[in-house]
Amino acid sequence: MNIFIVEDEELAVKKLQKTLLAVDASCKVVGTADSIAGAVEWLQSNPQPDLILMDIELADGQSFEIFQLTDVKSPVVFTTSYDEYALKAFKVNSIDYLLKPVQKDELQAALHKYREIRNRYSTSPAFGDHRNVDSLLKELQDKLQPPAYRKRFLVKHGRKLISVEVGDIAYYFCDGRLNFFKTFDNQKYVIDYTMDELDAMLDPEQFFRISRSFFVSIRSIDKIDDYFGNRLILGLKPTESKEALVSRERVTEFKKWMGK
Repeated sequence: MNIFIVEDEELAVKKLQKTLLAVDASCKVVGTADSIAGAVEWLQSNPQPDLILMDIELADGQSFEIFQLTDVKSPVVFTTSYDEYALKAFKVNSIDYLLKPVQKDELQAALHKYREIRNRYSTSPAFGDHRNVDSLLKELQDKLQPPAYRKRFLVKHGRKLISVEVGDIAYYFCDGRLNFFKTFDNQKYVIDYTMDELDAMLDPEQFFRISRSFFVSIRSIDKIDDYFGNRLILGLKPTESKEALVSRERVTEFKKWMGK
C-alpha cells in the first residue's frame, strides 16, 4: 500500500513511518509534505497514492485547503490534536480521525477499515476502471463526513409561514392522509414530507421511528409500558390522542436506543 503523509512535525512523520511498518510491512511511504503548498505540489507531480495520512492543522493553514487547490483522488485518514471529546463530533462511520499521538492499534484499525472497503470493489474484474474507483472514493468520503440532518422545517400557520426548529419538535406522526408534528409547547402543524423522507432527515440520536407512522424525540418520552402483542406503548409529553405504539419488530432496537 502506497501512503503519502502530510504532517508538519518531523518527529510525528518519523513515528508514523515507524508505526506503519510495525502494523503492516507492505506499507510504503512514497512521499511526505509539511505544508499545504508542499502537499499540492507533490500530488500534482506524482501518481495518486493508495491512502493519505493528513494532519488537519499545518503551519500554513488547515489541510482542508488542499482539496480546494488540487484534485485529491485518494481516500484520506485525518490526524488531529483535538481533544477526544471534540473528536466524537466528527467520528461518525469514518475511515478514521486519529488522535495524536497516533496509537498503533488505532492506525491498524484504520488501515483495516480501508482494506475492507477496497477489497469489496476489487472483486470486480473492472476494478481498475474509473467507475469502480469513483464508487470507492464516494463511499470513503461518505464515511468521513457526518450526515447533515434537518435543522428546521417551514410550515403553514394560518396565512403565515413559520420556521420551526427541529429541537422544538416532540414527535411526528401520520393521521389519515396527512403527516403532522407536534412541538413541546403543544402546537400541531401539517408537514409536507412522508414518513420515509423524514427517516433520512432526522438525527437518529434524537429521534426514533417506533412504527411506520410515528417518530418520537428522546425528550418527549414520559413513560414506557408493556402492551399486548409484544409491543410497547409510550406516554408522551405533550400528550397526543393517537397511541404511540412501538411495533413488535422495533422493540429491541428501541430499547437499545433508549439505553445509549
